[in-house]
Amino acid sequence: MECILKTYNLTKQYKDHRVVDNANITIEKGDIYGFLGENGAGKTTTMRMIMGLIKPTDGSIELFGEKVSEDTKQVFARVGSIIEFPGFYENLTAVENLDIHRKLMGVPGKNCIEESLKTVGLFDYRNRKTKDFSLGMKQRLGIARALLHNPEFLVLDEPTNGLDPMGIKEIRELILDLSQKRQITVLISSHILSEIQQLATKVGIIHKGKLLEEIDYQTLKKKNRHYIQLKVNNDREAVFMLEEKLNITDYIIPEPGIIKIYEKLTGTLNINRILIQNNVDVKEISLARDSLEDYFIGLIGGDINE
Repeated sequence: MECILKTYNLTKQYKDHRVVDNANITIEKGDIYGFLGENGAGKTTTMRMIMGLIKPTDGSIELFGEKVSEDTKQVFARVGSIIEFPGFYENLTAVENLDIHRKLMGVPGKNCIEESLKTVGLFDYRNRKTKDFSLGMKQRLGIARALLHNPEFLVLDEPTNGLDPMGIKEIRELILDLSQKRQITVLISSHILSEIQQLATKVGIIHKGKLLEEIDYQTLKKKNRHYIQLKVNNDREAVFMLEEKLNITDYIIPEPGIIKIYEKLTGTLNINRILIQNNVDVKEISLARDSLEDYFIGLIGGDINE
């Protein structure tokens, strides 16, 4: 598989604060790579380094197999991006804004403007001034601008940030469409786990500047198993009974009084009966499934910044 992006020990440090710490990212052709982390985890800084907007303190970047340096910036002609919020001239129309960018990018002809606006669903609003655009429309216009030069790789920094549920759904469907129909490889950052879960074919989890894990979504799905959740008054006595009476060994105790059982999922009635017969109060029993949020919190050790 062709490698689109590879970083080697990518690091950015400001004085004594290491914002990105030896990140090794690998994105292959066709990936929708979900770059997942809390606000302040280092996502935007990493993307700015990838796009050559700031220089790494250490490490290196390869795009399309070519090491990025001052002498190889032409490789960015194959990349489109939105880093942070896309800005526009508010008193100009969508077409006028895109035409300015087209000229700056050196893209010949104006056909690309019409095509980009159609792709993102804004063609009917092409002559409307951007000051009258909603936040979601501005995000889509930002993607249209990133598509003008027909890139092979799209870098999107929190494109659904601040949008309402309908706006989020529209951006999600657009990204999926770009990936499937135009074969564009996508790097998309977000702190919204549910969005990454619905989009990504591969997930990179960053926390306090460190890339903790890269995992393809199919493998992640296997980790997100169904389970029986028990809420009991005495978890030590309960797990003893589960092991002795029911031969259940695949379980965890994520917090006192809570037990997650990953086997014998059809045996809730039997489990409930055995525990009650042995003087364990069952306050709650239900079927559930691990989510990306469970996996994320488990990976970072519950270290969530408030």
